[in-house]
Amino acid sequence: MFVVGGESLIDLIAEPTGPDGAIKLVAHQGGSPYNCAIALSKLGNATGFLCPISHDTLGSYLIGPLAEAGVTPLLKERVADYTTLAVVTFDERRSASYGFYRHADRAFTREGLIAALPAEIEVFQVGGFCPIEPEDAAVWLDVVREAARRGATLTMDPNVRPSLVADFAGYKARLSQFLDLVHLVKVSHEDLMALEKNEAVKDLPADEIEAIVEKYVTDFLSRPYCELVIVTFGENGSRAYTRAGRATQPVYPAIPFGDTVGAGDSLMAGVLTQLSETGALRPGELKGLGADALATMLHFGSVVAGINCQRVGCVPPTRAEVDAVLTKR
Repeated sequence: MFVVGGESLIDLIAEPTGPDGAIKLVAHQGGSPYNCAIALSKLGNATGFLCPISHDTLGSYLIGPLAEAGVTPLLKERVADYTTLAVVTFDERRSASYGFYRHADRAFTREGLIAALPAEIEVFQVGGFCPIEPEDAAVWLDVVREAARRGATLTMDPNVRPSLVADFAGYKARLSQFLDLVHLVKVSHEDLMALEKNEAVKDLPADEIEAIVEKYVTDFLSRPYCELVIVTFGENGSRAYTRAGRATQPVYPAIPFGDTVGAGDSLMAGVLTQLSETGALRPGELKGLGADALATMLHFGSVVAGINCQRVGCVPPTRAEVDAVLTKR
């Protein structure tokens, strides 16, 4: 089983104002780990989701897509805390930014999370909010270590959110502890710019971005277990790096275009699916992937992400939809 640990939440997305000038917020299910779990399951993987879900109405709204996609909620008992909310705004390119109000996603215990883990785990994906708060990070690190003891390949998408972090130096130190454990890490170039500048950064000169990317890729691949790094660049595609090679992949065109919500989560699900199916999603195998294998992997992931971006909100494709595109090549 693939297990994804981290937050679920409701994205509140502002629609254009009407004649009365009122802002209307439309609720969409979300959270990077939640999105990734659904995308993995829709691509045909047995997937469990490790996150508390509220008893409230919005919690029930979150449960629906998990059930429809065939994801197993690993924490069976729902919690009294209110559902976590994210308010989503878009820039002129329809690129999303977020403000957060956290509740139910933190309503866990170390013992409860570990008890909910399956006996056998192929992949444990962690990220999102897990390193943000010191007490949460300590729990999730123990969960990651337990997943490793159960044979899991460890993967991470940190999805850096500076607006949620009161102590960015402390956050980076906690994130570093996770990075010392994982075999594969996926980041956006904006994640890396935030880590470098200690704040959210939208634009930097291209040569400065390149230097930051190379710095962090080198750092990640020097960690004790990390064998594969994937960096996404929004509309400029993605890259993958191992000690054996590197590859670059353009985006799969999103026509018609919806928005970018969940694009990185969908790409991550595609990458993990393709690596699993080719037998490469194991420590020791990942580090040997060369340019051709990395390009094939990224192409699969870009198709998954591109189809998602044809829709509004995170609505990852089914495996049949992805295969329909791939067979046209």
